[in-house]
Amino acid sequence: MISPLANISKDAKIGKNVTIEAFASVLGNAEIGDNTFIHSNALIYPDTTIGSGCQIFPGAVIGIVSQDLKYKGEKAVTTVGNNTIIREYVTIHKGTADRMITSIGNNCMLMAYVHVAHDCVIGNNVIIANSVGLSGHITIEDYAIIEGMCGTQQFITIGAHSFVAGFSQIRKSVPPFVRCAREPMQFIGVNTIGMARRGFDKEAIRQVEDIYRLIFVRGHNMTNALEIVEQEIENTEIRNQILNFIRTKKEGIIKGI
Repeated sequence: MISPLANISKDAKIGKNVTIEAFASVLGNAEIGDNTFIHSNALIYPDTTIGSGCQIFPGAVIGIVSQDLKYKGEKAVTTVGNNTIIREYVTIHKGTADRMITSIGNNCMLMAYVHVAHDCVIGNNVIIANSVGLSGHITIEDYAIIEGMCGTQQFITIGAHSFVAGFSQIRKSVPPFVRCAREPMQFIGVNTIGMARRGFDKEAIRQVEDIYRLIFVRGHNMTNALEIVEQEIENTEIRNQILNFIRTKKEGIIKGI
């Protein structure tokens, strides 16, 4: 059902079984996938694609021009995947010349008042709690969870299956599979509960614990720690995922214990 009081552009593409309530706006060439529900007073700006089965709650603003003063009007876009929930007053800004896209994956949940700045790329099954602010150019990998009221520095990456405690200031990249908290932010353990819930077996969880014990607990410098991990830990996909993540983060990663 599309309310006669909704503002729908003639150029917009609206899928099947879409609900758009009164006073919501779908502007320009925006595209809305099948079975998506757009609540009153949500704003979907041009060059935005919303997937199927999404819920967009009142006051959300998706795909508006970013606050980056370097933006010169380049044809950047915003995408939201399937079955993603965007709660009240979330703001998502379109990309700029850096990535030309701001994207949110499938099965994500962005709680009320989350801000996603330009050129952020968020993976699948990510949960971001209330009032988190994501600066520009951030990458969040699959299944990461960020608790409420966190702030983030530009260009960092938050690794897959990681868990960031509420009220944290995230100034460095967060490796996959870890829990982190405190100020300044530091490693506080492996996200064993999250890994178990997502089907990782005990051997995989134990290997992750062994890896991060060498990296964060034993007092090695990072270069030596990574070499020891390669020498002592079985060569698996998880081991290589962690090593590759840390080695490619020029801005550095969070501190150890």
